[in-house]
Amino acid sequence: MDLVVIIAIVAALFLVIGLSEPLAAKLRLPYSVILAAVGIAIGAAATFFWRTDLTDALNPVALAILNLPIRSNVFLYVFLPTLVFQVSLGLNLRRMLDDWVPVLVLAVVAVVVATVVIGFALLPFAGLPLAACLLIGAIVSTTDPSAVVSIFRATPAPQRLARIVEGESLLNDAAAIALFGLFVGFVTVGAEDPDLLAGLMRFPWIVAGGILAGAVAARVAVEIIARMPAHPLGQISVSVALPYLTYIGAEQLNASGVIGVVVAGLTLNLLAPGRFSPALTANLRDTWDLLAHWAGSLIFVLAALLIPRLLSDVRAFDLVLVGIVVLAAFAARAAILFIVLPLLTMVRLSPKVERPYRVAILWGGLRGAVTLALALAVTESRLVPPDIKRQVGILATGFTLFTLIVQGTSLRRVIAWLGLDKLSPLDTALGNQVIAVALQTVREGVAETARDFGLNRDIVRDEAKRFGERLDVAVRRADGMEDILDRDRITLGLVALAGRERDLILEEFRQQVIPAELAERLLAGADRIIEATRANGRTAYRAAARANLATGWRYRAAEALHNRAGLGRPLARLTEDRFDMLVTLGMILPDLHGFINDRIRRIHGRRVADLLHELLDRRAEETQKELEGLRLQFPGYAEMLERRLIRRTTLRLEEREYDALTEDGLIGPELRATLGDEIARRRGTLAARPTLDLKLQKSDLVAQFPLFSDLDASSRKMLAKRLRTIYVPPGEVILHRDGIPRQVWFIASGAVETVTAGTKHRLGRGEMFGQLALLARMRRRTQVVAITHCTLLALDEARFRTLLEKSAPLRRAVVDSAARRGVKLDPALFAKAGGTSGTAAALALTVAEAKAEAKVEAAEAEAALALPEPEAATAASTRPEKTTAEPASSAAPLPDTPAVAAQGDTPAEPELLPEIPAAAVPAAPEESTEPAEPEPAEAQDPLSAGRG
Repeated sequence: MDLVVIIAIVAALFLVIGLSEPLAAKLRLPYSVILAAVGIAIGAAATFFWRTDLTDALNPVALAILNLPIRSNVFLYVFLPTLVFQVSLGLNLRRMLDDWVPVLVLAVVAVVVATVVIGFALLPFAGLPLAACLLIGAIVSTTDPSAVVSIFRATPAPQRLARIVEGESLLNDAAAIALFGLFVGFVTVGAEDPDLLAGLMRFPWIVAGGILAGAVAARVAVEIIARMPAHPLGQISVSVALPYLTYIGAEQLNASGVIGVVVAGLTLNLLAPGRFSPALTANLRDTWDLLAHWAGSLIFVLAALLIPRLLSDVRAFDLVLVGIVVLAAFAARAAILFIVLPLLTMVRLSPKVERPYRVAILWGGLRGAVTLALALAVTESRLVPPDIKRQVGILATGFTLFTLIVQGTSLRRVIAWLGLDKLSPLDTALGNQVIAVALQTVREGVAETARDFGLNRDIVRDEAKRFGERLDVAVRRADGMEDILDRDRITLGLVALAGRERDLILEEFRQQVIPAELAERLLAGADRIIEATRANGRTAYRAAARANLATGWRYRAAEALHNRAGLGRPLARLTEDRFDMLVTLGMILPDLHGFINDRIRRIHGRRVADLLHELLDRRAEETQKELEGLRLQFPGYAEMLERRLIRRTTLRLEEREYDALTEDGLIGPELRATLGDEIARRRGTLAARPTLDLKLQKSDLVAQFPLFSDLDASSRKMLAKRLRTIYVPPGEVILHRDGIPRQVWFIASGAVETVTAGTKHRLGRGEMFGQLALLARMRRRTQVVAITHCTLLALDEARFRTLLEKSAPLRRAVVDSAARRGVKLDPALFAKAGGTSGTAAALALTVAEAKAEAKVEAAEAEAALALPEPEAATAASTRPEKTTAEPASSAAPLPDTPAVAAQGDTPAEPELLPEIPAAAVPAAPEESTEPAEPEPAEAQDPLSAGRG
């Protein structure tokens, strides 16, 4: 065929594509229906003019159209990878991962159910082997969600529902094509019935091989693209090559090329925000949106051109078989929507889908290009028997035509019949009120503009009268509606507030203040809040906001890896992400108060606005509390992130000022380009987030721990190597009753609660527990539970005994903890239990010093009571200060963790003692045997002031 003719036909096809979109909008029909109709019309016209004797003038054009090199390989190797890759690249992957259970179940179960139901429904009537019937079922089980998703996005349907339908369709195509490749093999070898065992042996490799090929190819492409940041066109070119190379490579491995392309797109989608610039990510998606639009349109038109040829040998009984396929497909789809989906909702794995939406999904399951492409691949194969090729071509094409002509043209009417195109009464009432408020604001602005411009008074007065009439109508309409309940106003206000939060996140991202990966996480959190609030109001808003602050199973798994296997990088990475999120939220949330005052108050009133202020304050307090907890666990890291955020904000303001000077003509484009390069260089240095070094954090914690203050630098360095850092989430039991003591625990940050014989004590930062039970070598009678996120330092028995001999503050902490609990400490007990003579002697000396100091304090207290007040004050002022710094064990407890005393007796015998916390909260006076010493000012922990 002449090259000029081919170029002319392709150009004409692009013209048809361009005109079909406005035509579909005008006729209110799905775009795919218009494309299919145009393709069928072109194919039928070409066939008519080639065969007619009326004229020969159009024969060259008709022959060129009929002889277009349209083969199944064109669809499978050119168009299909483009469509699948664009969908997987454009998905909101982080949000889809929240719904991976319903997406995966609906995709896999829907394909399997449709394939089996259609295959066995055809078996008694088609006269084909079971493998051929199942092949037809796999071909027609793919769905095109574009029509339904576009309608859902234009109606008040939940965003989560549209996301599930999109994700289900993507994996639906991959699973259906994988089954297609499986059953084609059975048909081509001539087997009457498929060997299920052989199929099951092949299918895992079809899936696993595609996943492996896609993941490897995408990671290689990401590395290549990331290493050429100065060449954006080259980066986009590499991304264009990725899906096609992946598809071909997977097919060469006898795996699923479609699954490989899906995985490649999802991998690129997941890795791009952290490796690519925001501009490159936007360019990639724009490019692939255009390529997919062209590919999807061409595949519909070209496939529709083949429909007259595929239906050239249709018979009357074939229409009966098409009807069987239609009924079976509807039954299979209905089983998924009305049985499987409600079951997933019952177990809370899927959002509740109302019946009208399920009916819309059922009727909107159009088939299209993928079904025709797979049918064409069978009809062109020389290894498939002719009767199977004929039946596959006719049934797949007939079923596709039914969905496009019957379902596609009536989908809008079905949506209207279900009432999905109408606003709810609440939205209608709110809309009328918003219009009235907006028109009042516009009237004020128009009046001010007229005064500023000095317009003619008569004209201004006449136009103001007209506008006032319109405003009166809007006010009467708003007053005529039923009043909106405060509960609904609060819900609407919270939804608007979360929407504004989303806008602020996008604004900070566009200004390059926050990176793309962080912006995606924050946007996903804002979307969760919006969806939850729409469904369940204020309670759901608070629950969703708290869920966004929760650590989740990934964080707990990373903590377990660190605590048990010593692998700290996953925990450090997730902690960096958490720090980044909390710092940014702390910057964004205060700005929402202005939105409440400027917008929400005018629409919903002062009472609702005040309540939203209160909810927002609580959320900000919870965010700051989580951030302060992390500051205590990892001191210094939050400050680095805040400095980085301030520097990025400074660069944004500096760039904005240069742009303003350029627009005013004060600086030229050459100077602006030079300044822009400098800003880009500095912004590049800030792109890399500071790394959280857990080992360095442990050294800092040891250096700041008061109990180790008398150790020299080398001893503290050696101790830091011996200590084991343990990160514990709230609610986790650290020590169980009746356990054998093997180590001592030092609280570097957080708070724990000890329970002994019904008595509860809370311990905070700078304190220790487990020491007495270990020294006495008795089974523990105390249970210790974390009540906040804690960072603990654990030291084994041998090293603790050695440290006890060296550190006087540590020995004093052991004695003081026993004294405050009313426990008589016998140093000989520790010596008999295996302690060294040095340890016993040191403890004995510490006990004697404590008793002597207690006697002196008691005598001074009695003397002070006997003296008049002026003399008592003089005596107190002349009292000598201690030379030994008070250890952290005598520091005051955390402000939010007061001691909680329950009913129960404290054991009196030393051998029955449980482990005694080193700095338990002082017991009640009647339970104490020795008076507590006043805390010297110099003994306070320098970091305790920041604890909350």
